[in-house]
Parts: sequence; structure tokens; C-alpha cells
Amino acid sequence: MADQECKKEHKREIMAVHDAMDILSGKWKISIISSICYYKERRFSDILIDVSGISNKMLSKELKELETNQLVKRTVLDTQPVIVKYNLTEYGRTLQTIIDNLSDWGIEHRKIISGK
Repeated sequence: MADQECKKEHKREIMAVHDAMDILSGKWKISIISSICYYKERRFSDILIDVSGISNKMLSKELKELETNQLVKRTVLDTQPVIVKYNLTEYGRTLQTIIDNLSDWGIEHRKIISGK
């Protein structure tokens, strides 16, 4: 019986990872979240520079999806020219630990691969 319960729990955990990856998957989302996360607030053009290789159209699409999933907040300032800023929502900030862990892992992985 304990084995059956363990399998149920693992299946639930795997589904939870699947759900998270459904929201965060793709080539750009984690990088976009990282840009906003490390700077607290970013303009569209700043994110475009941070996320090397992304197009304006793709960045706009990804930001809309992140906003729909309540991870990013878009603020339009009433200025000339109009300034749009993005920051993580309170819910989005719950990803900080994951972003930090990914960064740490990436730094370590680069050392292992490069031999330094």
C-alpha cells in the first residue's frame, strides 16, 4: 500500500512540474522573467537588450502571456513619449528562488563544461 501511495505522490509531483513547464516553457520566458527579476522593473527596450536574439514581436507575445498568467505587470506611464514598464507581480516574485537556483546551476555547469 505504501508503494501505491508513493506512486500517486510522484505522479502528482510530475504533473505539477508539467503544469509549471506549460507556463514557463519556450525559449524566452525564463530569460524575460530573469531580466525583470534582477532589475525589479524593466522597460520593453531594456528586456529586448537583455534577452539576446528575441524579436520585438516575440517579446511582446511572451510578455502578454506572462501577464495573462499573472506573473508580470505592465504599467503604462502617461508621458511623452509613452513609457511602458514591466515588473513581476507578487505572485511572479515567487519565482525568484527558482531563477536564483537556475543561475547558480548555470554558473556551475559552465565551469564543469569549460573545465575552469
